[in-house]
Amino acid sequence: MPEIETSQRHYELFSPPSDVRGMTKLDRTAFKKTVTIPVLKVRKEIVNKLIRSLKRAALQRPGIKRVIEDPEDEESRLIMLDPYKIFTDDSFETAELTILKQLNVNPQISKYNLELTYENFKSEEILRAVLPEGQDVTSGFSRVGHIAHLNLRDHQLPFKHLIGQVMIDKNPGITSAVNKINNIDNTYRNFQMELLSGEENMMTKVRENNYTYEFDFSKVYWNPRLSTEHSRITELLKPGDVLFDVFAGVGPFAIPVAKKNCSVFANDLNPESYKWLLHNCKLNKVDQKVKIFNLDGKDFLQGPVREELMQQLGPLSKERKYTVHIVMNLPAKAIEFLSAFQSLLDGQPCSSELLPIVHCYSFSKDANPAKDVQQRAEAVLGISLDACSSVHQVRNVAPNKEMLCITFRIPAAILYKKHTLNLENHEGPPLKRQRTDKSFSKEKTLTA
Repeated sequence: MPEIETSQRHYELFSPPSDVRGMTKLDRTAFKKTVTIPVLKVRKEIVNKLIRSLKRAALQRPGIKRVIEDPEDEESRLIMLDPYKIFTDDSFETAELTILKQLNVNPQISKYNLELTYENFKSEEILRAVLPEGQDVTSGFSRVGHIAHLNLRDHQLPFKHLIGQVMIDKNPGITSAVNKINNIDNTYRNFQMELLSGEENMMTKVRENNYTYEFDFSKVYWNPRLSTEHSRITELLKPGDVLFDVFAGVGPFAIPVAKKNCSVFANDLNPESYKWLLHNCKLNKVDQKVKIFNLDGKDFLQGPVREELMQQLGPLSKERKYTVHIVMNLPAKAIEFLSAFQSLLDGQPCSSELLPIVHCYSFSKDANPAKDVQQRAEAVLGISLDACSSVHQVRNVAPNKEMLCITFRIPAAILYKKHTLNLENHEGPPLKRQRTDKSFSKEKTLTA
């Protein structure tokens, strides 16, 4: 309890002035505040040696120097001390007093009036002081190059321009702040946004997993929180494998996979995504390894994907040493597109271990999200996936809303037209039982 009380008092001392509450237009001068801090006067030549021994007692406050010049003595320095740990000369611990004695430092405490300004406060402290008391404070955002992408709640909207400016001020390299004003539910998977503060330039460059992507953020989909997922899928593919990326965006799956010397077929319906996908493939020097399409997902699956699979899984497929993967990253709707696999191929089914592996993304608000996603996929396909699927939790999108990826080999009974089915062929060994753990480390067994 004493630690909590100390922390609370420390917060109150170093919080902005109370009269900034309710401010909607940023006035940086209103954040000036003077606080009284205990200081210890020492000779300047022993400062570095002494400060290491006074870690407990010294003021630990980002943006505030712990050692300042003594306005009355140029040969001395003042060490700022924590006002909630050091009250009088007796507040020093025995070990600290011993060091002071060894260095011939008088432990007498003086008072110093420290002026705090807007620059001394963190973004969270500023917003907590400005927004209505007890309301959630936005201090986090998605960074997309020079753009801070916020998703403000209703109670924060009256303060949106101030919030945007604070994000720019307090985060080096951020020159634009935008707010999402609708869900990603349109055909092209982008969202409407409003500029809160800063420059209107939405042309940006990002680095993710050692690859560079350039695009107009106002016209395409990009989510920096999917970096780990992009890596996870990339690691599942081996050199020589084939990837069909149905909703490729600007290339965060396609480009790293192509760099592994895989054959990639990447598609996106959004003409802007298609344009920047072409650009980014050239930028990352994989344009000779990626075939790019600008089609509806269903047309891509039933056109180029079907034609390629007919060749990949044809009579010579027994000689094949590589695996075919199909990534469907459109969480709001991807499961609906699974119907395109029904009776997609003609001819004799290939052996079970050569069937394509699908990675299909979805959102779920269900109490058992993994089970929910599997059941919805089964409903579209019309077949049980119990014996051949696994579910990976990608991230928590919002309270009670998860993003997941279900991975499975497409059963031959679904992929091939019924009259061509060889029943002995598609009853292959089960791939893997349902699994919902986050690690997913054994998923590579799917690429055998």
